[in-house]
Amino acid sequence: MEAWAAGLQQSLGGETLAEVGKLALAFVLSALIGVEREWRSKAAGIRTHTLVGLGSALFMLISKYGFWDIINRDLVVLDPSRMAAQIVSGIGFIGAGLIFVRRDAVHGLTTAAGVWVVAAVGAAAGAGLPLLATAVTAGHFLAVIGLSPIARLVSRRAESRCGIRIDYLHGSGALRRALDLCERRGFAVSDLSTVRRVRPAEPEEERRRERGEEPHPEVATASMVVLGRGSVTSLIAELIDVPGVVAARADAPDATTD
Repeated sequence: MEAWAAGLQQSLGGETLAEVGKLALAFVLSALIGVEREWRSKAAGIRTHTLVGLGSALFMLISKYGFWDIINRDLVVLDPSRMAAQIVSGIGFIGAGLIFVRRDAVHGLTTAAGVWVVAAVGAAAGAGLPLLATAVTAGHFLAVIGLSPIARLVSRRAESRCGIRIDYLHGSGALRRALDLCERRGFAVSDLSTVRRVRPAEPEEERRRERGEEPHPEVATASMVVLGRGSVTSLIAELIDVPGVVAARADAPDATTD
């Protein structure tokens, strides 16, 4: 019976219901991970994750069974693991496209890592390792849901010290609001210093007034050191949204942000 099944598989180039089942498993597991990402309104949702997992499974099946007609033990030797290596390399392009930096705050790392995991789940399903594929899917949910409270707790308890530089409109009250925000988030501010930028030359300001335009707003820069228990990256992201703040960024190159 096994010999007959092997002969049938070879005659069909590896296309049997067992291989369709592997694709179905990759589809279901990848979709489950995609549902969680979709529910959290992430950049890559259910469709992206499902297609990545399904495609990875198909690549693995092609690598394993797609060359039956040319394999000859004496002349042609194939290494199915090379396809898995190419999946790992290729998925990096999708992951890189999901990561972006918004004014020193990095976003999309978890989503990119999720797509990378989905590719591995699909490859495992396609390689005929359903137990591993299912276990990694469960591990994904444990990591992104079960570990989130722990990550928030550790972030709150960890003491962060970082230099921050804020560009703001002078006279708008933005610096006072920014300092109040730091205090509300549990950060102590020290070594505060401010520098006002040089405004454009008077002739240029005169031409703006003649055209009925407002004068150039005067921008100042405040440098400070914040010390507290929490996420400095999240604090910077909130400072950016303070009215009158033009930009906010980590100042010291060796500062620690999560």
